[in-house]
Amino acid sequence: MARNDVRPIVKLRSTAGTGTTYVTRKNRRNDPDRLVLRKYDARVGRHVDFREER
Repeated sequence: MARNDVRPIVKLRSTAGTGTTYVTRKNRRNDPDRLVLRKYDARVGRHVDFREER
C-alpha cells in the first residue's frame, strides 16, 4: 500500500475568509468526511474553524 492512500495531505482553509491555510495529513479510515479543526488565524487574531479544502 502506498504512503498516500491511507494518509493523504489535505489543505485546511480558514472560515474567517482571510485565506489563511494549514497543511496536514488525515487518516481516511478514521475521518472519511471533511476535516474541521479549530486553529489559530493570525490575521484575525483568534481561533477559528478551518475546513478541509478539496
